[in-house]
Amino acid sequence: MSDLGASPGLVVVGSYNQDVVLSVARLPAPGETCLALKRTDVPGGKGANQAIQAARCGARVAMVAAIGRDTAGDEALAVWARDGVDASHVARIEGHATGLGLILLDSLGENSIVVDSGANAALGEAQVDAAAALIASARLVIAQLETSTAATARAFAIARAAGAETLLNAAPAPDGPLDDLLALTDILVVNEGEAERLAGRGDLDSLGQALLARVRRAVLVTLGGEGAVLFRKDGPPLRRPTYEVQVVDTTGAGDAFIGAFAARYAETGDAAAALPWGLAAGALACATLGATTSFARRDRIEGLAG
Repeated sequence: MSDLGASPGLVVVGSYNQDVVLSVARLPAPGETCLALKRTDVPGGKGANQAIQAARCGARVAMVAAIGRDTAGDEALAVWARDGVDASHVARIEGHATGLGLILLDSLGENSIVVDSGANAALGEAQVDAAAALIASARLVIAQLETSTAATARAFAIARAAGAETLLNAAPAPDGPLDDLLALTDILVVNEGEAERLAGRGDLDSLGQALLARVRRAVLVTLGGEGAVLFRKDGPPLRRPTYEVQVVDTTGAGDAFIGAFAARYAETGDAAAALPWGLAAGALACATLGATTSFARRDRIEGLAG
């Protein structure tokens, strides 16, 4: 659990969504209507998910985010409090509902997701500037693309000026170039589709190397059930397989990977040593329904990663 009396090891600038998971026998085809087998409401959003997983790994974590003045926003604060995530720099935005994620989950554990950004879209440079001292005190600042790139760029500039490192999860896949933001990024984390959106088509090695040239330290390309590849400027590419689990629901697995990787990286400064933690957390997250409800704590992750 995070120690809120100390400077955070990690600051996450990102999103919170209230996720509604609808279990279906199979994902519907275009124009098709399906009846849900079950509905489950769980906290989510890439930023919040990554913060909670990092906190469960023992990292001191703070969140910079925007939520509505609604019941879902109240739940967000309660969720962060339960996991010891400092939410003192989370803004409550008038006139905006808390973000919403609608997840269709099939019988094989695959999903389709639609997100209504809500208050996440209102997270801007003003909220980031209000948290400047917090961001400057971190070891690692993490962001995704569910909030504005302007806010993320401002946060990364503050971090860099203070000597903190930055990690960008370029998800959801960007609609356009991110050159200015990548120039402020130390570690980039993407899946293969996101890598192609940023670097064009090519084999995995060419994509990884092209992206590595655009960031400061490293690129992680996640491969789902096949593991991940770490491209780094201080060594050759490192490929690691995933850990075998019985897949129930892949929702949040990528966020679990990043949260655990970031927590371990903040401790060690060694991306290669942090990679097994990310893979272990991602695998464990697939074994239970939901996102944060499936996130493991440090002892289980450490036990699987070795």
